[in-house]
Amino acid sequence: MPTRLSHSHPDVHAATPRYTMKHIISIRNLGKKYRLGLVHEDFLTERVFKSVKELFSRNTSQRKEKNNGPEELWALKDVSFDVKPGEVVGIIGRNGAGKSTLLKILSSITEPTEGEIRLRGRVASLLEVGAGFHPELTGRENVYLNGAIMGMRKYEIGKKFDEIVGFAEVEKFIDTPVKRYSSGMYVRLAFAVAAHLEPDILLVDEVLAVGDAAFQKKCLGKMNDVAGEGRTVLFVSHQMGVLGKLCETAIQLEAGQIVNSGETSEVIGKYLKGINVSEEAVYSYSEDESKIMQMREVRILNHKNEPVQMLSRDKPFRVEITFQVRQRVTNSYVVFILSTMDNVTRICISRNIDNMPNEWGEYEPGIYCTTVEFPGGILNAGHYYARLGLFKSQSLTKKDVFDEGKSPSFELIDTGTGGFQTSLAPQKRGLLALDLEWTQEKVE
Repeated sequence: MPTRLSHSHPDVHAATPRYTMKHIISIRNLGKKYRLGLVHEDFLTERVFKSVKELFSRNTSQRKEKNNGPEELWALKDVSFDVKPGEVVGIIGRNGAGKSTLLKILSSITEPTEGEIRLRGRVASLLEVGAGFHPELTGRENVYLNGAIMGMRKYEIGKKFDEIVGFAEVEKFIDTPVKRYSSGMYVRLAFAVAAHLEPDILLVDEVLAVGDAAFQKKCLGKMNDVAGEGRTVLFVSHQMGVLGKLCETAIQLEAGQIVNSGETSEVIGKYLKGINVSEEAVYSYSEDESKIMQMREVRILNHKNEPVQMLSRDKPFRVEITFQVRQRVTNSYVVFILSTMDNVTRICISRNIDNMPNEWGEYEPGIYCTTVEFPGGILNAGHYYARLGLFKSQSLTKKDVFDEGKSPSFELIDTGTGGFQTSLAPQKRGLLALDLEWTQEKVE
């Protein structure tokens, strides 16, 4: 029998529409409120934390609560929607919009403050690396544990076990405690468990970004299979091209509320048009007069010369670096190192003197601004960051470091080609997305 999960609260308005059996997910007036600065006293660890905190800041805390009271934050507010069996729904929005909170409530990880949820069927979720795994148990034991939590019998899990392990590609490590797994191994096994144990509802957060490109493609193919079998998928992602290809409909959250929903292409289009200038795309450095050369400001600029953190993959963008020189220097330059967000892979290294005469390495005291530009369509969608540095060459092998800094992280999103169509081409595999020229001729 399917597992029915229900969270009911008296706050639901009397005029709320009636549920129908056509919906596998029904949500009405859902809200989640957090009281910032407070901890729940239901758990021993939180009680200990609170005691220690009060020991060192009792007077301050008491004054704050007496004068202002605890600050409240609604992570979700008045959220209502329905999902039919077999639908694949994308959930989009900026960081802090409430996407992950919604999935955590649907997964019964946290309780809603108000509203009502009805889920009809078995739920599997993949929300963060290692979620639902016990670190001391082996991969094999965690597979059976997760299946049991989902309400499956041992023989049902056993029938899927080899398929799960093969998909995750962890055969050699299946009897190793998962605390020794890499983040990639965690994700592979967690997704394989969630997708193969025949859930009626599959909830997937941005955690798939941890995997490599080949595994992401494999996961997206599996989610297509799951949907093709009539199962329901809720998918949170910042990769618009992937959402456009996989999801039939989409929901946009902003400040915990639904601001748009409907056909995926329309929701994505409105979302991208509404992205405004982000202060996080500008990073300033505190002045340090002891440094001969010093970073002062870095800005990520889109093709419209606006500082933003989220950029369209197919449009050019620039990184603008402002630095200060306090004494005359020679043979000095700015280094830009573009890396993946995990800093595992360096994509490119460039200097502002690479294509300039030698005299460009000479600076008199003053403030300078240098810019490096990337053409559109070179990088794949994903999260990136740049390490920046001011250097002086003493010789071919020896360098002095004047200053080093880290730019704001930024994200490239794939808006697809030919407009926002649900038939968007899949993202090219690898770090780069180059459209290389090919020629062909018949030789015989």
